[in-house]
Amino acid sequence: MPIDLHFLTESALDDARLADFHDVQDRRMNQDSGRFVAESELVVRKLLATELRVRSLLLTAPRLASLEPLLAAGKGDYPVFVVPQAVMDRIAGFHVHRGCLAIAERPRQPVIPAGARTVVVLVDLVDVDNLGAMARNAAAFGADAMLLSPRCADPFYRKAVRTSAGAVLSLPIVRATRWPEDLLALREQQGFALVGAALDERAIPLASFVPPARLAILFGSEGSGLDEDIKHACDTLVTIPMAKSLAVDSLNVATAGAVFLYHITQREH
Repeated sequence: MPIDLHFLTESALDDARLADFHDVQDRRMNQDSGRFVAESELVVRKLLATELRVRSLLLTAPRLASLEPLLAAGKGDYPVFVVPQAVMDRIAGFHVHRGCLAIAERPRQPVIPAGARTVVVLVDLVDVDNLGAMARNAAAFGADAMLLSPRCADPFYRKAVRTSAGAVLSLPIVRATRWPEDLLALREQQGFALVGAALDERAIPLASFVPPARLAILFGSEGSGLDEDIKHACDTLVTIPMAKSLAVDSLNVATAGAVFLYHITQREH
């Protein structure tokens, strides 16, 4: 199908068709909007490989040259606007150095897959960069889904999508509506063991932890970690032992997540 191409110049600044791209740093595209922004060629390529509906693309000429074969081979039922870099920056409200933006529709609320073995649970993780990095880790190490507590950041916020390297586009991400009932249902209805990653004297060292057949591994907020009620609900608490250093007593949550998930994947071997 031919690409629906539109080459624009300074007139693009007042073009109503580009309204969704204006000031994409703000929070207009929240969950209620039903849309999100994908940034960078890498993420847009992953977006085009999914079943998510693309509404429009905003590209610079170099990005069009790179993406044109993929666009020509696709459904092509959305407009592709091509503008100079300076115009794109003025529209977006920041320097889009990757020269590639897309507006797409958010996926419908997914569910935990029936055959899932590993679910990453994020509890009150409010930093979008950390959430995006956790999604990337989860996808990289073969987790089947993520469950977010109600207070977690938006996984389809622009920076979260970018930091995840597009992982949020294909990984089932479920936001709990009842908490902690939706968490406890993983154990009571689906047979998952609840494993809390925690700095806690009751926690066993990660090297001693033998992953069960089905587990939901919980990571807490950036500052305080898992609260006592959630720790109490866990079947097991696990920790990464730190070197005896006065400078560092813990890891960034996304870094810790990568270490935990790597260890868990070793059960396959």
